Order: sequence, then structure tokens, then C-alpha cells
Amino acid sequence: MDARKLIDFLRVMERLKDAPRHCWTTGGRRESVAEHSWRVALMAMLMADEFPELDIDRVVRMCLVHDIGEAITGDIPTFVKTDADRVVEGREVDALIGGLPEPWPERLGALFAEMEALQTPEAKLYKALDRMEAIQSHNESAVETWLPLEYELNLTYGEKDAAFSPYLTALRNEMRRDTEAMIEDAKARGVAPEE
Repeated sequence: MDARKLIDFLRVMERLKDAPRHCWTTGGRRESVAEHSWRVALMAMLMADEFPELDIDRVVRMCLVHDIGEAITGDIPTFVKTDADRVVEGREVDALIGGLPEPWPERLGALFAEMEALQTPEAKLYKALDRMEAIQSHNESAVETWLPLEYELNLTYGEKDAAFSPYLTALRNEMRRDTEAMIEDAKARGVAPEE
């Protein structure tokens, strides 16, 4: 493996540690893209017993790399991301993985194509976990950090992605209950937006 190409790629990936996401941590700071990707990968690893028929290692790989384009573009929240943004991010991903030593451009290219198509059970699991990690992060952050539109969005985001699995549906329902409790508490404290 070409050591210089690997080091160059890792230098770009380091930016994900500082690339802020829309969500806040329990410690009161913005979460980074790297932190999000790490926890999605952790969630995938913990799904091994629930999905013994899946290649969980492949799902973990998807989770680890799914946002590498954001090292260049930064994070764009789903509710404002456009098709044009997706095209730009896709080009950046292609450029980033194209600079890796062989055989990684082909391997990662195939992985991103699988993630984009969302046809395999592994890709569906990755996508559901990606969405649910965002909900879990919101449920752990102070409700005062939520945008007004998130009061509704956090109730439904990721439900369709989880629907292919009874286990994921149950997990998403538990997260919804936590969201509902946060909203009720925000209303009781008078910090929820006007309906």
C-alpha cells in the first residue's frame, strides 16, 4: 500500500473531527461528524445478534465512511440538503476515495454504490441506524438546541427507514417515546415553540 497516499487521505479525514454537525452533545457543544460516524458504527456492531444473517462488518464499514465527503463539504442537515448538495458531496467522495491506494478506490466505490442504491439489507440497516443515531443525539441534547421544525421532525425521522425490521421499529418507537417526553417537558417549562 502506498504509505503517502494513505497519509494524505488520513489528513483529510482528520477534518471530520472538527466538522460540526447540527446536533449538540450533552456537554453543551456541537457534535462532530466523526463522533456521529463512530456512534453509528458502534450501533451497527451492536446489531450483530439481531441481524445474524447480515454481514455486520460491511454495515460497520458503511457507517464509518458514509459521511467522508463532509470532510470537504461540511455537514448539511437533511432538512436543508438539496439534490445539488448531494451531487457535490458525491463528487467529493469519488475524488477522496480515488486518491487512495489500490484496491481501496474500487472497494469503497462499490460500498458507496450499495449505500446509495439502498437495496441490500446491509445498506438498509446502515441507513436506519444513521437516521436513528441523529434522533438519539437530539434526545440526549438540551431541547433548547432544537430548531422549531425539529419538534415534529424528531417524532418521525427515520421511521420509514426502520420499518423493514420489527426490532428496528421497536427501537425507533422507544426513541419516539423519549422525544415525546422531551417535548412535553419543554411545553411544561414554556420553552417549546408556539404551535
